[in-house]
Amino acid sequence: MKPITENKKEKFSLRKIKVTPLAAESFGVRSMCTLVETPDVKTLLDAGISLCPYRFNLPPHPIEFRKINELREKIAIAAEKAEVVTISHYHFDHHTPSFEDWLVNWTKEDETANQIYQDKIVLMKNPREKINASQRQRARLFQKTGGKRAKKLEAADGQKFVYGNTSLRFSEPVAHGSENSGLGWVIMASIDYEDEHFLFAPDIQGPTSNNTLNIIREAKPTVIMLGGPPFYLEGSRVNSAQLELALRNLENIVEIVPLVILEHHALRDKSWEQKRDKVQQTASKFGNCAITAAEYFGCENILLESKRKQLYDDSPPSKEFKQWMKTLNNKEIQKPPI
Repeated sequence: MKPITENKKEKFSLRKIKVTPLAAESFGVRSMCTLVETPDVKTLLDAGISLCPYRFNLPPHPIEFRKINELREKIAIAAEKAEVVTISHYHFDHHTPSFEDWLVNWTKEDETANQIYQDKIVLMKNPREKINASQRQRARLFQKTGGKRAKKLEAADGQKFVYGNTSLRFSEPVAHGSENSGLGWVIMASIDYEDEHFLFAPDIQGPTSNNTLNIIREAKPTVIMLGGPPFYLEGSRVNSAQLELALRNLENIVEIVPLVILEHHALRDKSWEQKRDKVQQTASKFGNCAITAAEYFGCENILLESKRKQLYDDSPPSKEFKQWMKTLNNKEIQKPPI
């Protein structure tokens, strides 16, 4: 699908709320980080970004490392503007940790996280309730590190925060994918200004949960940005029945929401466009649209992870990078030569 045209963007975009996707699968990384601006408040949603450490038995290609470096800088610049930063859950592609990591998160000890959270109001997933063990541990670590730099830390589950004529409403925790998947819970965020409603629904995987679908229907968003079905996990961590349910629920959403920005897990599969085309056909019947963050931004999709093997074949890394690859079993991985 070509990037959204200006005419279509005028039809489907919000006019009073400015939505700027900063990092996403369609930009070449794992993320859904988005800056949302109203006349009252600037909110940075899920300021995390990651690369898959191994796909097709290969570490990230130098092109992927260059992309995460570029987008990290954009997130840092956006953080300077934002008053509020949100954390929907504690996976590292949705919040930034305070340890050094040059393989997955592209972080430099405290420095990277401080650029995002220092002196900010951080509205976060409750670190003690409706949270699995691994995310509870990460939440505690965040509170002791990057969270200590925040102006204020506040659990946002089911809460509403008002800034002038803008309200930030957070859902009660919903399943990270299907109910009882073991992956924990996330909170969705609705940013409302006058008659416009932008709903941010990360990692709902479709949604695969009918309960999550019902909450979205009740919210009646003007625009929704959601994490789509994890097609690339079919047959391993997700069965066909779950993916079929996720697709049905996604088609239900595109029938009622004027613009759906489809992102994240859905774009990690090589055949994602075929599945999206079916969803878009349903959306078109109702005068609606389903696009990626890159298409919304007016850019071509840059899908790097699903093409990692091709990247290695088409653009063989330098000798220095291949030498660096031999150090990946070390306890501390140095910054790659890209």
